[in-house]
Amino acid sequence: MAQDVTETKSNDRAVAAMASELRQLVDTANAPIFGIDVKGNVNEWNQKTAEITGYSKEEAINKPLVNTFIVPKLQKSVQDVMMNALRGEEKSNYELEFKTKYNEVRYLLVNATPRRDAKQNIIGGKKWT
Repeated sequence: MAQDVTETKSNDRAVAAMASELRQLVDTANAPIFGIDVKGNVNEWNQKTAEITGYSKEEAINKPLVNTFIVPKLQKSVQDVMMNALRGEEKSNYELEFKTKYNEVRYLLVNATPRRDAKQNIIGGKKWT
């Protein structure tokens, strides 16, 4: 018994190409985009975020976003916004103060949205300006 998998392979290639294109779009966007997993650790950090903060993607990935990158006076409010996003509540236009690698502060106006998997389960949060 044989099965023609030509169409399946073609679809797989198309999905992989689309994923690659979307990855490039996020990585090279002219706005900072960063995301967290359900534990609050960084799992997304584009080139603009690296440029603004001085931290490379490799330095930021898997670090706790709030404790590592947010100024102390805002850590509680940012933590609340993140937890709400992980419960499905979006937040638009709130100000964030990022600590840079060089102990400077960068002010960002950001939006927070839940990040979902293919079955619409919340798997993290994403922020962008």
